[in-house]
Amino acid sequence: MTKLRAAVIGVGYLGNFHVQKYLALPQVEVIGVIDTDPTRAAEISARYAIPAFPDWASLVGRIDLVSIVTPPPTHFATAKTCLEAGVHVLVEKPVTQTVLEAQQLIELARAQHRVFQVGHLERFNPAVLAIRKLLTNPRRIEAQRLSKYMKRGTDVDVVLDLMIHDIDIVASIVDSPVREIYARGATVVTGDLDIAYTTLTFANGCVAELAASRVNREPVRMMSVYQADSYILADYLNHSLSVGQIDKQGHKSLPRDVNSETQELIRTDVLMDEITSFVQAIRGGVAPAVSGEDGKRALEIAVEISSQARRRQATRATSA
Repeated sequence: MTKLRAAVIGVGYLGNFHVQKYLALPQVEVIGVIDTDPTRAAEISARYAIPAFPDWASLVGRIDLVSIVTPPPTHFATAKTCLEAGVHVLVEKPVTQTVLEAQQLIELARAQHRVFQVGHLERFNPAVLAIRKLLTNPRRIEAQRLSKYMKRGTDVDVVLDLMIHDIDIVASIVDSPVREIYARGATVVTGDLDIAYTTLTFANGCVAELAASRVNREPVRMMSVYQADSYILADYLNHSLSVGQIDKQGHKSLPRDVNSETQELIRTDVLMDEITSFVQAIRGGVAPAVSGEDGKRALEIAVEISSQARRRQATRATSA
């Protein structure tokens, strides 16, 4: 079997792990890495015995696929150049800065017959996969994604940094257009939104309440899904899933019984699962697990949440 030739553009904290995962796949050969910091590029090159290239032009015609793990403002231009050169692209979230840019990449990938996958890593989380197996007709979803402050990731606001994970998960679970968005937020440390809350109302009647913070005292990663006959609580950090099955018997005026069960989830290497799925999509000529359209949908919702939250914060500031 001919090996796929891969490269990683951007080998900072997360890009380093992309290199590791590709190296672990027997069907992939890592051709090189690129980073705007020559010292970092040289460090990763020496660590894994992989050539470091000064720019993208040096790799044209030498690779089949690429991971783009650079700051979000660079995603569009980098992905566009790669797709135009006939390279399959995995780009980290958020897919681009604007919805129009995301649409342009989707159309380019389609025209070039190339796989264009967006790095919404939580789609491969065992908790999310377990939730999907239990879905019937979600009526209400609640999600909290709270983190301690870290400087890394603050080149975008908390919606595009953290909440977008749950936006993508919820949008894929509900599979219905968003009819209404209400959002608010606050700036604490970074000069941009560090805390955000939103209510998403979908066309099918499902309502999702999402909260995100990057200045919380302790990390929290939880999602609850409420259905007519059950509710599901996923704890991402503790790798557990609790399911309450509601008894269908009895009259509406009487309380019903709930049979609860908690199971421990098997931990997996979600980044390896993501990259493996990308490679499999290329090999099989099939749509990726998280498509460009998925990335655009999450971005579109996130942009509106950010805009509303900023407007409400500005209104509060001027009226104070």
